[in-house]
Order: sequence, then structure tokens, then C-alpha cells
Amino acid sequence: MSDSNGIVLELNQLSCGYQGHPVVSQLNIHLRAGDIGCLLGPSGCGKTTTLRAIAGFEPITGGEIRLAGQRISSADKRLPPEQRQIGMVFQDYALFPHLTVQDNVGFGINRHPERKRIVAELLDLVKLGHLGKRYPHELSGGQQQRVALARALAPDPKLLLLDEPFSNLDGELRRRLSAEVREILKARKISAMLVTHDQSEAFAVCDHVGVLKEGRLQQWDTPYNLYHEPATPFVASFIGQGYFIRGQLLTPDTVQTELGVIRGNRAYQLPAGSAVDVLLRPDDIVAQDNSSLRARIIGKTFLGATTLYRLQLPTGSVLETILPSHDDHPVGEQLGIRTAADHLVVFSAQGSVNVHAQLPLEQVLDTEPAAQDE
Repeated sequence: MSDSNGIVLELNQLSCGYQGHPVVSQLNIHLRAGDIGCLLGPSGCGKTTTLRAIAGFEPITGGEIRLAGQRISSADKRLPPEQRQIGMVFQDYALFPHLTVQDNVGFGINRHPERKRIVAELLDLVKLGHLGKRYPHELSGGQQQRVALARALAPDPKLLLLDEPFSNLDGELRRRLSAEVREILKARKISAMLVTHDQSEAFAVCDHVGVLKEGRLQQWDTPYNLYHEPATPFVASFIGQGYFIRGQLLTPDTVQTELGVIRGNRAYQLPAGSAVDVLLRPDDIVAQDNSSLRARIIGKTFLGATTLYRLQLPTGSVLETILPSHDDHPVGEQLGIRTAADHLVVFSAQGSVNVHAQLPLEQVLDTEPAAQDE
């Protein structure tokens, strides 16, 4: 299933595009056997084009794609999709309406001597063993997605590709099914690559996530590292919630800000005195009644177990914090706060223009993270 190094998928300097227009440039990703990877990014960043190139549906203009050590795509030659031993689950499921559930699952292995056993085993795996004789229109969206997954697994592919597989489902079903899919893939030790624009989905399902911006890979890392140790300002702003505040680097691990001196657990190779932008997540801001640092609550969003508060400092800068929902505070209240930013993330103020489009700081801080998906 993989080469001698345990790598099942390699994208080496991969470039591809349409009619002379580059979409993906010099993409490098290695996916280990048994791992679930993800391509994450805003619309138009090249993630679906990359997935289609891996599947063999699109040619590439540079670099190569290797599957289990075998080159399957290069600029001058590519293996046909049907010869790649790659399974694919599409956004719209693409089930055959005139076939029963069991016939849909067994469609790609019609000549396999153990077809009946494989189909029954996979239907049990996706918890649809009792629905084998039904037709797709008789199933819910979540059940149809399970059928599509079982059908993709039936030929025992070396790699499974999933293109926005949960986008047609509602929130709670989407959350539950994504967890189930991860369990199924891990139980069968299936290597997979997922494409999504939903970072919660990516974090719930995948071992490694690649963040793309305008066809270029910004960072390929674990969900934890993407959140706590973003490599670029774009990753910092695209992943999770948070705001930047301006600061001055005092020492490699200490920054002077309007919140006071913040010391982190890492050193930055910038000269002392450098102007920097400091990323602060909601979990970096902690409520503390006796703190001399006060912020006015200017908005709140009830999230069930927690409440997200939007805070404004006396300077006008905006931050967010998350508190237990039973710790309720009204809009307009002055809340005592302190920082708990051990994972101190800073970027050179000059470099941050890539994310903030050279906006004045007060405008940068008033920009919601979701608005940066452009």
C-alpha cells in the first residue's frame, strides 16, 4: 500500500492549471500510509484542482504525483484514472438511482469472486446492512453518503479521495458523520485525502492539513500546530478565530503590547525593538475580576456550553474571549482580563500586509476572520 518509506502519496513540485492559467504552483505534500490528509482553503485556492489531478481527471503542467512509490502523473505522461487504484467520494454522492444499495456498493467489483461477502462486510461497516435492498431515493442524505463511502472502499483502493463529502448535510449530522468516517478509515487503515473549506471538519477528520492560498501551500501540519504555531500571517488569520494587536519585540520571546508585556514559549529571530503583530486567540484572553486591565463587552454569542465575548480595549482595539456560559455578562460591562498566551505567535509588522492588505491597525483589528477567505 505504500513505498519503503511508508509514504503513500507524494506531490512533488506539482503545478497545474487551465488554458495557460496557473491554478496550483509547486505544491509539495507527502501523505503517510494510514493517515488522513486534507487540503483546506477559501474558494478558488486550487484544492479541488489538486484533488482532480491526483485522481487523474486533470493533467499537470509541472512536477509529479506518486502513489505508493509509482509515478502516476507528470507533465508529459499520466496514468488513466481507472488504473490508479484510487477511490473517490464525490460531493453529490453520484449513486446510481436505478441500482439498489448493495448493487451500488458492488458496482466496481462485479467480477470479484467474493463480491457478495465484500458488499455485506462494507454495508455492516457503514451500519447499513439492513438497507441493502433499498434504492438511493429511499435513503437520507447521511445514508447516501455512507453508501458512496462503501462503494469507494469496495475495490480496496490504495488511496481514497473525498471532495467536500459532507457539504450537503446539516450541521449536527455533518459533525457525527465526519467522526464516523474517520473511525471507518482508521479501522481499515485506509489512506485518504479530503478537500474542504470547513476547518472544523478538517480538524475533526484529518491527521495533517494543508492550507492553500492562491494555489500555493502555506503550511502542511497537524491541526494543533496550524492553530498554535501558524507559519504565515494568512494561516494565522484563516485558521480559528483571533485578532492581531501591534507590539514591540523586547527580547526574542517577549513583546510589549497595550495589554502589557507578553512572554511566550518560543524565540523569534527578529531584532529587538522590531514592530510586530501579535496574534491573540479567544483562549489567550482570560477573565480576571481583580485585573487592572479592563475591556468593555461590545458583543456576545451564546454557543451552548460557552459564550464568545467581543471586547474593546480603551485604545479601541478589539479582542475576543470564551467563557463558560453560566458565567454570564451583559453587553456594556467592563470586564477584567489578563493574557495567557504561552503559544505566542508574532509576525513582523511589515510582513503582515499580506493578510491585512496594508490596512491601518484599527481597521485590521475590526476585520472578522471570516472576511479574509478571499
